[in-house]
Amino acid sequence: MNPHISLRSRRGLLPALLGLTAIAASLLTSPIQASQLVPQNLKQMIQASDLIVSGEVSQLTDGIAHGVPFTEVTLKVRSSLKQELAENSSYSFRQYGLLKTRKMSDGRYLLASKIEGMASWTVGEKVTAFLNKPALRTGLVTPVGLAQGKFTSSGSQLANSFNNRDLFKGMTVDPSVLNAREAAMLAKHGGAVEGGVLTNFVKRAVNEQWIAKGVMR
Repeated sequence: MNPHISLRSRRGLLPALLGLTAIAASLLTSPIQASQLVPQNLKQMIQASDLIVSGEVSQLTDGIAHGVPFTEVTLKVRSSLKQELAENSSYSFRQYGLLKTRKMSDGRYLLASKIEGMASWTVGEKVTAFLNKPALRTGLVTPVGLAQGKFTSSGSQLANSFNNRDLFKGMTVDPSVLNAREAAMLAKHGGAVEGGVLTNFVKRAVNEQWIAKGVMR
């Protein structure tokens, strides 16, 4: 506990944190347990996403709107699927939680908070994100499967924070639509993949409606 926080402020922390816990539980678009995320493979991410966007994180800010703490992520767009976003345009969305502890007007402190498994963001990183629809009540957005649906570039490689573990588990794709590099990628059980191969695969799957047509299951 910060020694500079007043006794009054300390007493105010518990109800504030309990309130945040209740808010957090209501914000998630899919249920998770305290210590385990529901696994999401690539087919499920494609199917559930409202927007698939690639770009660079250009800005991070935080704040509180209608009593809900948020971090606003702004991307400089490189490409997008399921929605049309102009190349080099800015796209922003808000995710639950604060970047840093914030002092409230009544003297209480609202601690930086993060739901277990939530994606984290860094200015300058290049990402591909599979984003859910904004929550109806709050407008907040999460990647599909939380951190599972956010992929970060390292050179030519793409991986999520789970090192793509089981990214292709349980999904099948008609071999006739695959090239050799895509087939090799789908055979992997984990580890970074070539970004160009993954993004082109996802683009084809969306544009050619592989899921609806049963090509991808």
